[in-house]
Amino acid sequence: MYIPKIDFQLMIDSIPFLLTGLPYTIGISVVTFLMGNVLGILLTVLGMLPSKVIKGFVRFYISFLRGVPGLVLLFLLYFGLPYQLSALTAACICFGLTSSAFIAEIYRGSIAGVDAGQWDAAYALGLPFGKVMRKIILPQAFRISIPALGNVAMDLLKGTSLAAMITIPDIFQKAKIVGGRTFDYMTMYILVAVMYWLLCVAIGWGQGWLERHYINRYKGKSEVRT
Repeated sequence: MYIPKIDFQLMIDSIPFLLTGLPYTIGISVVTFLMGNVLGILLTVLGMLPSKVIKGFVRFYISFLRGVPGLVLLFLLYFGLPYQLSALTAACICFGLTSSAFIAEIYRGSIAGVDAGQWDAAYALGLPFGKVMRKIILPQAFRISIPALGNVAMDLLKGTSLAAMITIPDIFQKAKIVGGRTFDYMTMYILVAVMYWLLCVAIGWGQGWLERHYINRYKGKSEVRT
């Protein structure tokens, strides 16, 4: 029976080369997560408007982007358009749009989880809708959504490995290069798996810090402020 061998020396020697792809992995993840949050909040607010046309568009947008595989959308943006986007631009647009659909649903559920009394108290104080959302509802919804947003951030980080399919020199692409040169893909894929895991551990730590921060911030305080 064939038992694959792991070359630990190759792992150690390859770490500096793989780390040169880390700025792409982290950079794409951060940019697309921020983009997804901005679009997600916008979609959530638009979905609350009384217009049936706008609500229909939001539902279609979310349904389509949640249902299309990320790799398919990435290839459509990079290979399918009549004009050529750069690989980095195509990757950022793809992951930003995809994440926005999931984040919009997260915020929609989080806003629904805010106590209805918060809306009533805010409107009783005469606050306009925009201020109610910005000052009262969204901060509470964000606190509720932190665990789910942490999962999206981890999925985005891991999903950036798809960008290697369009030649983005991230850590996965670097691992493929070393594996092709040494014919030891097993060792390199284990190494890059550990690197992704450590990055996700860091995201999990940040998620935990945010949860503790908001618990301490709002502990014993009234949510409605003018």
